[in-house]
Amino acid sequence: MTRLAELDAATARDWIGRWDRQQEVYLADREERFTALIDAVESGAGRPDPLIIDLGCGPGSLAVRLLDRLPAATVVAVDADPVTLSLGRAAYAGRPGLRFADLDMRVPGWEAGLGLDPGQQADAVVSTTALHWLTGPELRALYRALGVLLRRGGLFLDGDHLRLDQGSAPVIAGLERVLEEREALRRFPDGHAGRADDWAQWWRAVIADPALTDAAAERARRGLDASSHDQAAGVRLDTHVSALRAAGFAEVGTIWQRGGNRLLCAVR
Repeated sequence: MTRLAELDAATARDWIGRWDRQQEVYLADREERFTALIDAVESGAGRPDPLIIDLGCGPGSLAVRLLDRLPAATVVAVDADPVTLSLGRAAYAGRPGLRFADLDMRVPGWEAGLGLDPGQQADAVVSTTALHWLTGPELRALYRALGVLLRRGGLFLDGDHLRLDQGSAPVIAGLERVLEEREALRRFPDGHAGRADDWAQWWRAVIADPALTDAAAERARRGLDASSHDQAAGVRLDTHVSALRAAGFAEVGTIWQRGGNRLLCAVR
């Protein structure tokens, strides 16, 4: 997929640390949300060795935290971004229970590439800060696929900024944004400059690194730039809830929240 020879594990971990700090510019309570998600998986899986599928895994930040808590688990970490996949594979090569899969969830039939045994189903499917990039039709197709991938009683958990409809709840939707803004201000009262990259700065640094040049070029070829996505549907809470219910999930609700930053849970 990409040239990994020059990307050693230590360098990849440095990049992932920089990625995590960049993500916290936008998510002051990112670790708290990770913890809540993993608590739900640990409690809801009903076994010490669950099969977990991590959608839009990035460099594996959630996947390795899941395995730290549940070392007997198997995590299939799915993404289509060659940069973050390269970092995760280099940083966590040989990590027991972890497997990365280069798959695009927008492409029908992507789930066939997960490498599962015939009839094998997951105990949990998880995602964080990823699915808002998908359109309404893409989300509906994804959730139909998850209805087959998940065992009966299995959990889908999505941590993301999912917004209320401004038309039906303008005051509450506005208050959610205020809470997020004030949380960010408390974390970085003088701004994040010098403490962490923002999204654009992180990607500019990646493009400038010779060890990631090929991966960055492949990312551009795949059309994965943020500017190419329409987030209008993917950030709406009602889009996700209605698509999950249409896919046959028995229960759908928010189990953790800070402003519009939610952990949405659905039970198969």
